[in-house]
Amino acid sequence: MYSSFKSIGAYIPSKKLTNKDLEKMVDTTDEWIKQRTGIDERPIAEDNQSTSDLAYEAAKIAISRSGLEKEDIDAVICATITPDFLCMPSTACVVADKLGISHITAFDISAACSGFVYALNIAKAFIESGMKKNVLIIGAEKMSSIVDYRDRTTCILFGDGAGAAVIGVSDKKEESILDIHTSSDGSYRDFLITPGGGSKNPCTQETIDNGLQYLKMKGNETFKIAVNTLTKDVKNILEKNSLSSEDIDFFIPHQANLRIIDSVAKKLDFPMEKVVLTVEKYGNTSAASIPMAINNWYESGKLKSGNLMLLDTFGGGLTWGSALVYFSQK
Repeated sequence: MYSSFKSIGAYIPSKKLTNKDLEKMVDTTDEWIKQRTGIDERPIAEDNQSTSDLAYEAAKIAISRSGLEKEDIDAVICATITPDFLCMPSTACVVADKLGISHITAFDISAACSGFVYALNIAKAFIESGMKKNVLIIGAEKMSSIVDYRDRTTCILFGDGAGAAVIGVSDKKEESILDIHTSSDGSYRDFLITPGGGSKNPCTQETIDNGLQYLKMKGNETFKIAVNTLTKDVKNILEKNSLSSEDIDFFIPHQANLRIIDSVAKKLDFPMEKVVLTVEKYGNTSAASIPMAINNWYESGKLKSGNLMLLDTFGGGLTWGSALVYFSQK
């Protein structure tokens, strides 16, 4: 028995924040942003939209494309660092209720930009152990809710959105999730961090005045570690499965920064026609990044059932992961 990637769906807010808009907000330029990140615009949720609203829209599409009924879903896992509530109820519980699904397993995970691959790993374990039959996994973020739009080092990077997938059972290896690697190193926790709001620095007027509720990032340090870690992780998973870059149909990296993606692709000998890129129009949507990229490639007609995808991600924690996945949506 294998776990299988049965469907993909995504929701992208219609409102856009362009580089030209950011020029009016902080000391930056369109040219500088493009040169440093490759980003041109990023989707931004409406003020009255929460992360669960974005997740719900993506989940509906994923379930519909899977050919299943919502009642067939027996677990919902939501990867997010921007949950509706701190710290409960989980966004997954809210999404399940909005979908009209009750009395099932539902929980959130927090692995930042690596969240979707972490959720995929959990779903694979659920399916292959026989505990669950159809798991809905979601990467959803309203990053605009934790970004300080006075901080030009972070506000140029992040967007909002959601992506969802149904992971089910298959008896065919050519439809399976072949392998997943996930890892972490908490000694670098201050590289990407939201310092305020948790038990270490509970919300007070002082933490709010100091902007500790917003995401903070050490960009240059993170860049260097990301390139080396992602490259090493991909080499390891390919070697373990006796595969090379030539065997991969599409390399789908976390859409954090075009320079990181270019560097990793070159080190791994992936031609750019195999590399899925959405960072220009979506920016970095954290846990939603990879499923939104998969969905974009599917809706563009490029991703077909039977294609072997290599997913690769890196985020706050620090966390990282890679996955070899056959796309099996019919």
